[in-house]
Amino acid sequence: MPPVKSRKSAKHRSVWIVSFVLIALCVLASLREAVAAEPGMALVPGGKYVPLFRGEKDAKEITVAPFLLDERQVTNGEFLAFVRENPKWQRTQVKRLFADGQYLAHWRGDLDLGKADAAQPVTHVSWFAAKSFAAWRGRRLPTTIEWEFAAGAGFTDADGKKDAEFKKAVARWYGMPSPAVLPAAGSGRANVFGVRDLHGLVWEWTSDFNSAIVTGDARGDTGLERQLFCGAGSLGSKDTSNFPAYMRYGMRSSLKAGYTIHNLGFRCAKDL
Repeated sequence: MPPVKSRKSAKHRSVWIVSFVLIALCVLASLREAVAAEPGMALVPGGKYVPLFRGEKDAKEITVAPFLLDERQVTNGEFLAFVRENPKWQRTQVKRLFADGQYLAHWRGDLDLGKADAAQPVTHVSWFAAKSFAAWRGRRLPTTIEWEFAAGAGFTDADGKKDAEFKKAVARWYGMPSPAVLPAAGSGRANVFGVRDLHGLVWEWTSDFNSAIVTGDARGDTGLERQLFCGAGSLGSKDTSNFPAYMRYGMRSSLKAGYTIHNLGFRCAKDL
């Protein structure tokens, strides 16, 4: 006969295991319900993100909480619906403080897409306009860390550095010029999270400035530019051979909130 104490310990372990499994199942069910309630969004389960640049006192890893992310970029058609309901964001009505003179320049008019395809990613939109659209949808722009974490996932592995096919695709995308006519948003292959076109279609606005990639002096800057940047294809590592990440960094550092560019769009995120 085993000692009474051993039997009690075994029983406690069994109870703990059963409780853990039940909690895990409840959390999983809750996550599935959250995804089902937001069609067109994918669950990014979260994990550890390694910043591209960091100082000696910066954390080597950052924990990313689970969140929802649009499976594709916001389209011309969706943005048209937004400006219909929000006239102040129409091309002739928007204040120059919030968008430069190229805002929605590829459209024929305020409510006329012209030759712009409704299914293509909307571009020529400012950070202010993207942020307002997201709020209108009850969502937000993803943070840089969230965007980078999602963009680091491969086709078959959450760590894109372990996915040889994904790495080749990223290198090929960034070695080619942008197409004269953009494909439809979401036409690319989905990554392991179910998110498409984080690489190779258009650059994307994100919500906040990534303090992990600026100097200590810049962290003290409380000006507007501190909140602005875009994402455009990082594998999320400190690898000097990761040229897409450095391309993104260069693009990001050149932007201001009111800029509108022909290959800069956005997608939305949402908290769980």
